Amino acid sequence: MDFVIDDAMQGYIDAAAEVAAQIAPDYPQREKNQIIEPELRLLMGARGLIAPELPTALGGRSERALTTGMLTEQIARGDLTVAYVQVIGSLVGQILARTARREVAARWVPRITSGEDIVAIGLSEPGAGSDAGNPSMTARPQADGWVLSGTKSMSFAMHASAAVVFARTEEGRRGHGISAFLVELDRGGTERRVAPDMGTRAVGRGLVEFTDTWIPEENLLGELGTGFTQVMQGFDFSRALIGLQVIGAAQVTLEETWEYTSGRMAFDRPLSSFQGVAFPLAEAETLLEAARLLCQKTLWLKDSGLPHTKEAAMCKWWAPKTAYDVIHQCLLSHGQYGYLTDRPIEQRLRDVLGLQIGDGTAQIMKLVIARHSVDRELAP
Repeated sequence: MDFVIDDAMQGYIDAAAEVAAQIAPDYPQREKNQIIEPELRLLMGARGLIAPELPTALGGRSERALTTGMLTEQIARGDLTVAYVQVIGSLVGQILARTARREVAARWVPRITSGEDIVAIGLSEPGAGSDAGNPSMTARPQADGWVLSGTKSMSFAMHASAAVVFARTEEGRRGHGISAFLVELDRGGTERRVAPDMGTRAVGRGLVEFTDTWIPEENLLGELGTGFTQVMQGFDFSRALIGLQVIGAAQVTLEETWEYTSGRMAFDRPLSSFQGVAFPLAEAETLLEAARLLCQKTLWLKDSGLPHTKEAAMCKWWAPKTAYDVIHQCLLSHGQYGYLTDRPIEQRLRDVLGLQIGDGTAQIMKLVIARHSVDRELAP
């Protein structure tokens, strides 16, 4: 495996670190405002920090997926929710680049990479979060297009200009007869409602209701009836990116905790000189490094054109759990100061917790791993 950071990669990492330092002070305010500033998205786009792995012809930088992962971790050190602009940009950008008609991709992908627009992903539904292969949302042909009816739960529901939406276009068994569409969210028949989440509020998660929403035929993504299978391949990439996203938030929290325990005195000694304080933090360093290497290996496999579905599932269940456990330990290591809301630790804890749920729960990821480890009929 080659994780060597060349000059181009280092340039993106440095740019991401500069943005992270700039955005960190306003992390709590973004939660209160429940929005990531559009001008911040434009800054990220101008510096090549949104989906740089996409081809230059579509507004990307033709960089490695590994580069994208490393800069995602850097941005998350400043604000985990801002890093999600990059994660969703890479996920949806790649879906559109691979499955959209040429003119549709040319219209929308550069708007994603520039930060001009966000395109959300509408896979989950209120009544079937993990059962993504069996949507109740339907799409029926009408007047050289499609009419969509149903409700989707999605991040950036309140701020996105469009969404990639999955709907049933024909009856069939789970995972079949499902098609994917690009739907502009200002079309008639769409209504948005904010979700009162306990964390990641800046991403504006909510419900989007589609009531006889018409879209043109050109908005169909990929082949009719096979959208679920075609588009789900993109989640292998985003799962590794989410792993690095949460690792970034946990790593900066751990560094802050080392600094705090080194300066905080108890019994005439720094807290860090006590094994009961230092050893849990040393374990946290080890766990984060192992999780980071797993995510980087997954991205290296993607760059090498090798299978990585199993490894991506490992990233998605283990990294968010590990990051949550590390931030929790750091909060406890701060004592009462960690419990205060004027420090970012409790906010990071809530934000990371949400990523143990979104984009695939641990149970679903372990199911994927099991089915790639033994014959399908022998797995759960």
